[in-house]
Amino acid sequence: MRSLKAIAKFVRVIAWVLRGYWMVRTAFPQLNDTQQARAVEVWARGMLAIIGIEVRVKGHPAHGPVLMAANHISWLDILVMHAACHCRFVAKSEIRSWPLVGVLTTGGGSLYIERGSRHDAMRVVHQMAEALQQGHVLAVFPEGATGDGITVLPFHANLLQAAIAANAPIQPVALQFMDAHTQERSLAPCYHDHDTLISSLWRTLCAPPLLAQVRYGDQQQAQGRHRRAWAQSLQADVAQLTQR
Repeated sequence: MRSLKAIAKFVRVIAWVLRGYWMVRTAFPQLNDTQQARAVEVWARGMLAIIGIEVRVKGHPAHGPVLMAANHISWLDILVMHAACHCRFVAKSEIRSWPLVGVLTTGGGSLYIERGSRHDAMRVVHQMAEALQQGHVLAVFPEGATGDGITVLPFHANLLQAAIAANAPIQPVALQFMDAHTQERSLAPCYHDHDTLISSLWRTLCAPPLLAQVRYGDQQQAQGRHRRAWAQSLQADVAQLTQR
């Protein structure tokens, strides 16, 4: 019975992806930035509802300009954060060429980076700084890899330089997935090294109803800190937020 329900949800997921693709291709050119952001939020909430994930927000997302730094658990993190408050993500460049998904992430305002390329990291930092100076809300996953949601991995500091260059604040964000009934932490959405997008999606569709919690911390300025020191401080802040 659980497999049958998962199949039904999978069909609805594909239909919702196609709906989002059509929306980006046809409707977005006629919408301003604010209208596009609201449309992305609505689409993300709809997708999570189909999958069986409720979003709970703790704290208050900051208005731009701000760079949000969150822990990374799953490909679902982007949907969850969009559903809570639209933000522009920095994503790996390969996603741009993925069928359907690339169009959706581009429509969501993502900036792309070639991982492992120092030169490209400098380009993206400059692009991020310009976006922050224009008042945008950006988001990064400084761990650089997905974890289990229990332990927060060390933060990489490179992209945080954008906030320093733009004199913009950073807001720590803690993400958690829980069983909606027991309120206990769930590992079902975790994206492991051996996972594919399909296998991870299937495991999540077969899981009991889930609760995704987004907890926003207080935004903070660099206050003269070098990006590495700031990264260590932010990692500790996010780790503390996951324990609340």
